[in-house]
Amino acid sequence: MTSLSILPGVKLQDLIDLLLKDGYEVLGPTRGSDAIVYTPITHVDQLPKGLIETQSGGSYRLRRAPDDDRLSGALFAHVVGPHSWKRYLFPPREKLWSAVRQAKGFSLEEEKEPSCKTALLGVRACELAAIRIQDSVFQGGEFRDRGYVARRGNTLLVAVDCQRAGETCFCSSTQTGPGVDGDCDIALTEFADPQDHHFLARGASDQGWRLLNRLQLEEGTDTDSERRSEMVREVADSMGRHLPENARELLADNPEHPHWDDVAGRCLNCGSCTMVCPTCFCSTVEDVTTLDGSSTARWRQWDSCFTVDFSFIHGGSIRRAAPARYRHWITHKLSHWYEQFGSSGCTGCGRCITWCPVGIDITREVRALGDTTNAETGGR
Repeated sequence: MTSLSILPGVKLQDLIDLLLKDGYEVLGPTRGSDAIVYTPITHVDQLPKGLIETQSGGSYRLRRAPDDDRLSGALFAHVVGPHSWKRYLFPPREKLWSAVRQAKGFSLEEEKEPSCKTALLGVRACELAAIRIQDSVFQGGEFRDRGYVARRGNTLLVAVDCQRAGETCFCSSTQTGPGVDGDCDIALTEFADPQDHHFLARGASDQGWRLLNRLQLEEGTDTDSERRSEMVREVADSMGRHLPENARELLADNPEHPHWDDVAGRCLNCGSCTMVCPTCFCSTVEDVTTLDGSSTARWRQWDSCFTVDFSFIHGGSIRRAAPARYRHWITHKLSHWYEQFGSSGCTGCGRCITWCPVGIDITREVRALGDTTNAETGGR
């Protein structure tokens, strides 16, 4: 029995309806503020049909595929935008606990674990890898984040293979895409042929299989599987950016390289790269107290290692200079992350390149380290 099913394009709505009926809030890609963002949806008409984008360092523009383009009728022709699914599993701002003054002290109340069931529709391979990395950070060790664990346990993932590569994508060199390979509940491959718009659907978990079985779909064939493999291979081959294979070693071996000053001369230390990154997890806490002192609450919110105060301890900040902050970010992401979590912290989504105001390219900066190091050592 084949592991593939054929989901006609018109029946994608049936899948959404099933998820809604089962009590899930369905989140999917939509057009918002001239970008692809993730919002609640109830109908396929809300998906960005035929929309693609042009991306480069510091530039992002949405446009519609030409009518004669094979992607003009595709619902998932776009690649990733400024949003990542991280914002729904690890919210930008979250209350941790609150306290109310009583006659004898304060009563402390911890926030209840979130219980809403959420289905993420249109998750890409690089984003699945990012969720897997965040799993290791928030629930893979001795200390587990209550809110993250609860959200993750109530989340169903419907992933989609990429039909094209964005100009800043480099997931093929991080082995995290562009094809979906497990780590989800349902995996879809879209073929937006004008006369036959359909999806190949694969159940990647028991829950995913049960959902697909309820749709009573026609089985796919080996030819369908081969067509999917060919598309994924073509997308991977079309990527114009690649991360060097020895990035981990290059960064670990060059903490005092003069190239860090060159990068710092361009970097604005704005933290945009960390805000759009699907794996960055830096945060800070803030206590908010009412004016009369009768109650207070502690909130956690995203932070960035690019801010001076982030590394502040008694006596001052550890990383006061801009070169030190950029070096810390990229070295942690691509090198020291292995020591902490057993993998790279980068999934090749390219967001940090696109949404950097000055277009700093993480792949280019690592290659520059390697080029100058080889020049200094005579290629040894």
